[in-house]
Amino acid sequence: MTNLILLSPFSISLDSWLYLGFGAFIIATLILDLGFFQKKQNTPSFKTTLLQTAFWFVLACGFGAVLWLMKGHETGAQFFSGYLMEWSLSADNIFVFILILKFFKMPDTSHQRVLFWGILGAIIFRAIFIALGSALVAQFHWVLYIFGAILIYTGAKIFFDKEEEENYNPEGNFIYKFLKNKLPFSNDVNHIAFAVMENGKKVYTPLLLVICIIATTDVIFAIDSIPAVFSITQNKLVIYSSNIFAVMGLRSMFFLLSSIIKRFAYLQQGISFILIFIGAKMLLEIFNIQLPTFLSLAIIIAALGGSILFSFVMEKRKA
Repeated sequence: MTNLILLSPFSISLDSWLYLGFGAFIIATLILDLGFFQKKQNTPSFKTTLLQTAFWFVLACGFGAVLWLMKGHETGAQFFSGYLMEWSLSADNIFVFILILKFFKMPDTSHQRVLFWGILGAIIFRAIFIALGSALVAQFHWVLYIFGAILIYTGAKIFFDKEEEENYNPEGNFIYKFLKNKLPFSNDVNHIAFAVMENGKKVYTPLLLVICIIATTDVIFAIDSIPAVFSITQNKLVIYSSNIFAVMGLRSMFFLLSSIIKRFAYLQQGISFILIFIGAKMLLEIFNIQLPTFLSLAIIIAALGGSILFSFVMEKRKA
């Protein structure tokens, strides 16, 4: 009887059920993506991408509501704070992704495939980073203060380095130099496979090169975003789910924002303010000052909404 009770599904903790449900959802989504959406190589319409972006946003809010009801309002607020922060940082990622695709003159029909594999790589790398970050913070709490200093520096750098980002050159990427030195590449950007035969020799395609560059670029972004979410919570479920929901909606947001991202001229300043605020919040813990999660959530929403609204106002004035 005791063994039966131990094997009962009701003996599994609530966190385990949430992990299992979230993991099953992500796997099902990736299978659906590979089996259905990957067959469509055309660029989706603005209406389609708007609906897809709304779909991912509603799903994230639904998961946040589940956490709120099952784990309490504090955990729910932590999820929404983490998700909104990661979502805003994803908008900055998209700008660099657009520059990479334009630099290599990748056709529009390849964008779906590039972004899918880039997002898959981001999910894997972020899982590794979160596991490592959790282990470090659990063993050495003072690592959070280093994270805070990194975020303040990064926020200040983003605020002033807009021209540097606009002149981003993927050829300076380490993985680009390594792969170009080690592997033969085709110059034909229209290949949809990772490797093809040309003149009787196996060569790799620009598609593979671009996917690798986007994946490693996201690793660099993760160095900013993972420490930022650790300032909100050390709950691994909240950290991972808020990150992954933001990443899973990245592709639809790419197609949604690619044509209008120039209109968000001051979003970068809003993002930099959020990073500086989060970094300062981490460092305040040295003096035993802890800001409430709801205050952090309100400031993140105000910074995002304010920077977007200011961008539209300034654009209208210029027009």
